[in-house]
Amino acid sequence: MLTTIGFDADDTLWQNEEFFRLTQERFMSLLADHAAPEHLAERLEAAERRNLGHYGFGVKGFTLSMIETAIEVTEGRVPAKVIGELIAAGREMLEHPIRLLPHARATVTALAADYRVVLITKGDLLDQERKLAQSGLGDLFDAVEIVSHKTEAAYRAIFARHGTGADQAMMVGNSLKSDVIPALEAGAWGVHVPHGLTWALEAAEPPAGHRRFHELPHLGALPDLVESLKPARNP
Repeated sequence: MLTTIGFDADDTLWQNEEFFRLTQERFMSLLADHAAPEHLAERLEAAERRNLGHYGFGVKGFTLSMIETAIEVTEGRVPAKVIGELIAAGREMLEHPIRLLPHARATVTALAADYRVVLITKGDLLDQERKLAQSGLGDLFDAVEIVSHKTEAAYRAIFARHGTGADQAMMVGNSLKSDVIPALEAGAWGVHVPHGLTWALEAAEPPAGHRRFHELPHLGALPDLVESLKPARNP
């Protein structure tokens, strides 16, 4: 019996990754005289992986990783003007208006009428709170959880705290690695709603064959999936 539905935020309910991609292109343009785009992309991804444990997820960590990479590829000779532009780019990302994805409002509204709905996201606390406030969706959620990492243990704790346990919960998101696989490991349903852009660090193989795994073409298909999971009534 399903009682609780968790929603990811970034690239599930609203656009996010496209702003990182645009800023990364700006980063490559600023350092075009020092390295090829492919090399810069590799070095930046390596820095992000290296720094996740220190800075966590989000714009601030990404900005610091860009600055670190700029220093590395120029062997410490990066102009102060370039550092200033990277800081400004990060600030612009933190101020960018929220754009809801198709079906986000209608789907959350529909399911909130019959289920506990919980927003489960990771990243910088202030930035995620800002985006939720701007989205206009905040009042639809029974609870909001902003976590450092999405793990099996985290999902178990969240669905116990805000629902009736992970076995009666569902997690919906665009990331197989963060939204789907650990939720399945916790005993919940895991629903993958792919986004056109996915961060390399969120890539994972689909858990094909898992009885609680589902993939949808878009968020608007979620209410029908939830309806199909209701237990059949005896005549």
